[in-house]
Amino acid sequence: MMSESEESLKRAVSIIIEAGYQIDKEAFEFLKNILFQVELDSLIKCVLEKMRALSDKPLFITREVIEEEIDKRGLLKNLKTTHEVSSKTSFKPYAKEVKSDLKIISDPTNEISATGSLSDCIEYFRSRFKKISRILRNRVDVKDAGTIADALKASENSEIKIICIIMDKRETKRGIFFKIEDLESQATAFAPAESREVYVKAQRILLDQVICISVVKGREDLLIIKDIILPDVPMRKPNRSPIPVHVALLSDLHVGSKMFMKKVFGRFITWLRGEIGNNQLREIAGHVKYLIVAGDIVDGVGIYPQQYDELEIKDIYKQYEAAAEFFRKIPEYVEIIIIPGNHDATRRALPQPAIPKDYAKPLYDLGRAHMLGDPSVISLHNVIFLLSHGRSLDDIIATVPNMSFQSPEEAMKVLLQCRHLAPTYGMRTLIAPERIDHLVIEHIPDVFHAGHVHLMKYNAYRGVLIVNSGAFQEQTEYQREMGHIPNPGIIPIVNLSTLDVTPIDFTSF
Repeated sequence: MMSESEESLKRAVSIIIEAGYQIDKEAFEFLKNILFQVELDSLIKCVLEKMRALSDKPLFITREVIEEEIDKRGLLKNLKTTHEVSSKTSFKPYAKEVKSDLKIISDPTNEISATGSLSDCIEYFRSRFKKISRILRNRVDVKDAGTIADALKASENSEIKIICIIMDKRETKRGIFFKIEDLESQATAFAPAESREVYVKAQRILLDQVICISVVKGREDLLIIKDIILPDVPMRKPNRSPIPVHVALLSDLHVGSKMFMKKVFGRFITWLRGEIGNNQLREIAGHVKYLIVAGDIVDGVGIYPQQYDELEIKDIYKQYEAAAEFFRKIPEYVEIIIIPGNHDATRRALPQPAIPKDYAKPLYDLGRAHMLGDPSVISLHNVIFLLSHGRSLDDIIATVPNMSFQSPEEAMKVLLQCRHLAPTYGMRTLIAPERIDHLVIEHIPDVFHAGHVHLMKYNAYRGVLIVNSGAFQEQTEYQREMGHIPNPGIIPIVNLSTLDVTPIDFTSF
């Protein structure tokens, strides 16, 4: 069954279509974000009245049009009272009566052992190749794949599939040349520009990515690519919880920064305690059993040039103390799961161990904070979560065509297709050459949660719910210079029984 809010949104869209208009994607997402803050029927009625009054009627209703009506009529301002709670209303959280069901499937914290030797580097890439080769061979269309040596021995014009790792990539007017390797051999593969579909796929291939290619043996050992097959995640139905418990997903608090939104984060905690919000919002709060923080709990010290001037708390230990003070106010029945980010006090290279107790003792002292590494895989009531801070999203957005910081969920989809959380070695994302590659996505998640880019977005891909959980830090000077506009203060709440997402904007409380 649809929730009351989903019915309201569906009804609003139907009214728009029946009136002869369409609604663009940004406007639709905006309506989803303000579901609990405005009476949608009244808002849409106002918007349509404005549309009818225009001499040049547009085809699409945009977010700008909706926001103009909200500002003009003060609809959100008039709704502020819905966030106030009557003292007579009791708060009986459903989640308080639910027994925790948290299982840690993988955590690299106690498995990290890299020395940085050449031997480690070699073993790291051998581990990656073997792991992703096994994933590829689970595909029906890759089971018969051979080796590079098999392809080189084949007669001219014969076809063969091979699994390889991309060692070099060179684009020309004629097409894209790849230097490929497997555990025994190397060769050159060519994606001709005239084969448009293959060429477009080839453009999205990353260095150090493990893929399967279907090739035709050409002259002088050149292999002509006819198709590219990615490891990818299979199409599947996700696991769901048998009971309606919820999880709040957040990241990038940056406690200690002058831009940390302490008042807004405080409202989130007050909401979790059932002290603010209308009945519908408080009902959701009462079902929150878990809170997952995907890194950058604090802003750190010495992370980037001139950071010291932007710090309100200039001591890393005191930053974690301040963070713990906030978490201490969270209801005691809510389980807290924390992984590190690139601003936290642990090693910068992936995989990252959990934030050490030496730095974050106040968080450990809470007694209910599960401190894990990046990446980690956990199960909550049978729902599998892949947790990573998302540092490599910078590299994906910089190298894959048509990627943008405004759509981090698309970059996260690329990582699922690669079945690896940091495909390219030697870019902005530091990778430690462990003898086992912990960054391969071996467990197919039901939910893939990351942060880092300070933009709350979510989407579904092949049965996987992809969520980038935004931030609680206002736009920084660096982001302003880069033209990156974050949307901080919005927390996506996931219902584990349906995997529906309810984004709640705490800046509007």
